[in-house]
Amino acid sequence: MDRLEAMRVLLTAVESGSLSAAGRKLKMPLPTVSRKVSELEAHIGSRLLHRSTRRLTLTDAGQAYVDACKQILNDVADAERAAAGEYGAPRGDLVVTAPIVFGRIHVVPVATEFLKAYPEVDVRLVLGDRIINLLDDHVDLAVRIGELPDSALVATRIGSIRQVVCGSPDYFADRGRPKRPDQLSKHDCISFDGLTSAHAWKFPAGKTDEFVAIHSRLVVNTAEAAIAAAISGAGVTRVLSYQIAFAQAAGELDVVLSKFEPTPWPASLVYTGQGRLPLKLRAFLDFSVPRLRARLSDVVD
Repeated sequence: MDRLEAMRVLLTAVESGSLSAAGRKLKMPLPTVSRKVSELEAHIGSRLLHRSTRRLTLTDAGQAYVDACKQILNDVADAERAAAGEYGAPRGDLVVTAPIVFGRIHVVPVATEFLKAYPEVDVRLVLGDRIINLLDDHVDLAVRIGELPDSALVATRIGSIRQVVCGSPDYFADRGRPKRPDQLSKHDCISFDGLTSAHAWKFPAGKTDEFVAIHSRLVVNTAEAAIAAAISGAGVTRVLSYQIAFAQAAGELDVVLSKFEPTPWPASLVYTGQGRLPLKLRAFLDFSVPRLRARLSDVVD
């Protein structure tokens, strides 16, 4: 029995919630997954899992063993990286994830500079607006926008992101500029359903928040579509400040209701911080943090 492989199978089953889900994730037949877990239990001489048709639960012995397995597998991975020279010089594959627009505007230029400076590191940049689990998806570093929940992740702040209401100068010349949030009810609105409701937008009101009813003439599922529609004069939209920086600088969009904006969201780089940091990750952090901070500080207010 390959005990390390059996440990990985057990951890995947526990994290996935079932043996069948583990099999799909590992691309391994269900009987093989079940056999490896059973062999591990036989070797230890103790039941690790309570199996049911709906879910797996750990026994007390299983919980202690799974915690130990995580540490063992992390130590083995650490040793393999050290043996491969990953701690001696920046080299290897680095996986970075970021929101789509932020990644295109800010991370891609920084990553391409980094590649020139570190020719032995290859970067895989995964752009998407869903939250990715760094451990499960084998991601080294993530850009996160918003308040971070308490977790084992290490965060380095790179700036702040505002939620802004904007429209084209031609639209405002024709329809007027809203001076208060409640005046949005008289405007055509463009809602980006990844950030706002299609029926009401929330604004701070003292110590509480108020929801202002709006009429969404257009609802889209990407920020870039909302911005393009606003530039064309279709209405007012609400997006994040970095997403319209270039359009605002070019005079294509104007921001309104600035004094009613919510508290800015932090933008951070996060990583697991388990064990020694591979030099490729440390190099990318040292390289990217000051550059991303400078880029965000240049965003038009």
